[in-house]
Amino acid sequence: MIRRSSHRASAVATMLAVALALLAGSAAAAPRVKTSLTAVWNNYMCTSCHEPLPVAQSAEADEERQLIQRLVVEGDTPAQIQRVMVAQYSPAVLATPPARGFNLLIYVLPPALVALGLAFLAYSLPKWRARARANAAEPYAHGDELSTDDAQRLDAELARFD
Repeated sequence: MIRRSSHRASAVATMLAVALALLAGSAAAAPRVKTSLTAVWNNYMCTSCHEPLPVAQSAEADEERQLIQRLVVEGDTPAQIQRVMVAQYSPAVLATPPARGFNLLIYVLPPALVALGLAFLAYSLPKWRARARANAAEPYAHGDELSTDDAQRLDAELARFD
């Protein structure tokens, strides 16, 4: 009985050791994802002419593109490239502002306005439809009745078209 439980314990320990070795080996041998130069360029703006980096035609844009190209060749990830670009040129180099602080309004305000608009329509449309149905059912409910003179004049006008 003692042999069986010690045998199980050693088998479990061996499996654990193999699993840890595989995890450590796969993490070390995991291939680095190659960063695409054109995909990275689209995330940045020229700080002097304020145009997207792929279409900017200035000396500053050329410097930014050369820096990005050097970082991509070195194998930096997009997050590392972004940190270097912001440190070198300030957050104005980013094509999309970071989602924090006052810039958070850019990301929160449009969906909030759409939600408010939909809530307003959901609240108002039933009232508008009920009012339209009531007006269609009683065409003269909100207006005055025709006077006798107006009714005779209307009949005379309509008789001309018969």
